[in-house]
Amino acid sequence: MSLIAAAPLIAIAVMALHSSGDTWPHLIENVLPDAVRRTLILMVGVAIIALVTGTGTAWLVTMYRFPGRGLFQWLLLLPLAMPTYIIAFCYIELFDYSGEIQTALRIIFGWQNARDYWFPDIRSLGGAVFVMGAVLYPYVYITARASFVAQSVCVIEASRTLGRSASETFWQIALPLARPALAAGTALALMETLNDIGAVEFFGVQTLTVTVYDTWLDRGSLAGAAQISCVMLFFVLAVLGLERALRSGKRFHHTTGKYRDLPEELLSGAKGILATAACALPILVGFILPTYVLARDAMVHLSFGLTGDFWRAALHSLVLSVAAAVLAVIFAIVLAYGRRQTHSKLVQIASFVPAVSYAVPGTVLAIGLLIPLAGLDNKIDDVARSLFGVSTGLIFSGTAFAIVVAYTIRFLAASLGSVEAGLSKITRNIDSAGRTLGASVTEMLWSVHLPLLRPALGGAALIVFVDSMKELPATLLLRPFNFDTLATQVFTLASLYRYEEAGLSALTIVLVSLAPVLLLHGFIATSRPGFSGSRGGSAKTHEELALPIS
Repeated sequence: MSLIAAAPLIAIAVMALHSSGDTWPHLIENVLPDAVRRTLILMVGVAIIALVTGTGTAWLVTMYRFPGRGLFQWLLLLPLAMPTYIIAFCYIELFDYSGEIQTALRIIFGWQNARDYWFPDIRSLGGAVFVMGAVLYPYVYITARASFVAQSVCVIEASRTLGRSASETFWQIALPLARPALAAGTALALMETLNDIGAVEFFGVQTLTVTVYDTWLDRGSLAGAAQISCVMLFFVLAVLGLERALRSGKRFHHTTGKYRDLPEELLSGAKGILATAACALPILVGFILPTYVLARDAMVHLSFGLTGDFWRAALHSLVLSVAAAVLAVIFAIVLAYGRRQTHSKLVQIASFVPAVSYAVPGTVLAIGLLIPLAGLDNKIDDVARSLFGVSTGLIFSGTAFAIVVAYTIRFLAASLGSVEAGLSKITRNIDSAGRTLGASVTEMLWSVHLPLLRPALGGAALIVFVDSMKELPATLLLRPFNFDTLATQVFTLASLYRYEEAGLSALTIVLVSLAPVLLLHGFIATSRPGFSGSRGGSAKTHEELALPIS
């Protein structure tokens, strides 16, 4: 199973060594420099917005009481349900020249054309940075809030006793203690930025991901696309290395078995209004405005939306996502349980290999999968021709099978993290008791561990299902001809400037994505050790917040 997860990366490395003719020199001279520059600017911009917004709002809702604070704790997670390519076409529809905002301004002030006034161009690198930062900040908010919730009251009270103000306590105590969590959250946001193809395509920003897509499909150079994919993998390794460096191997532990709720300062008057506005603005930009656009388009074009094309795309998304969720959970059970039951270094190392898959962009994964699957199809076809005189055609590549495998590999790390968190709560005394009573390792898994793991398995399946519903880059590159999912249908219609017609499909994806977001809020809110329950909820451990990048 680890080899299956690693196969795409191995295939890309091998293919990149092949000659791409004149394509690679042309790419190096004319395409890659600008693509690398734009990708770097996009990633830096998104990181800054995500860090400032996610960290600031997490600190506010954790340490202060102000109007609306109880709602903002979970509302700030909602942009996580909004895929980047969906929020991109929503903002194009709102802020483009023909959009509602500029049209209203021309009517109000009597302007005739674009020469009569200045308005920021949403179809730009700056627009992409703003919109993607607005929808990806929850990755930092999740990890920052979990870290702030778990911090020691003693440290915070000692800081205040020694004369530090609330802001000084944040900058000098809380923020350094949260550095590992902030690094992990930012790394996740950057991985999503690097993986995106829909938003940057809509905004006309030629990033490395778009370059891979164009090199493969427009220039017909698979070797060239593989070589650019290696450049993207370098970015991935750089992000992971930076995340590790920022954490510097630090671990922070509580040194007492007694816990109290964190002290909360009341913000009233102007300070309370400012805190409310600071938390409301990201929700407005990242969720409410796009949802308004989607709901309006879905209602206006409901008759068009509920056609055979929509239902077929919805069925395809459902079947593919369910298949990927089942496979990812099975893979995760085998890998996590294998690591639990053996001290073999080979098994231990092999079970960590799939964790890297989450960091691999969908375009890179698609190219890496196509190469071995196409080779397997060719071998099967050669054997069938020699033995039976018939051609088997494409069995694995160019079929829905390839998409399911891509989803499984891409989101296996998330599933594995959930299953491992569940297994860690099952004492090993149960294993010892079962073995003493004569049960084999397999019998223990079926009779004892799987029943106890049902909540964790359900959570893992839900995460993979929703992520698969939203996945666009790998689906675009691996789907068969005339085969659409909800994600590709949204991308295709938006690419044809038929934004309103894409509303129903996009809204369906967003509504499905809300379920794990709401569950996640409950895990975060009760993740503090010794959680009293006085603020609602039951105690849960911090391990339930298992993230793909630890």
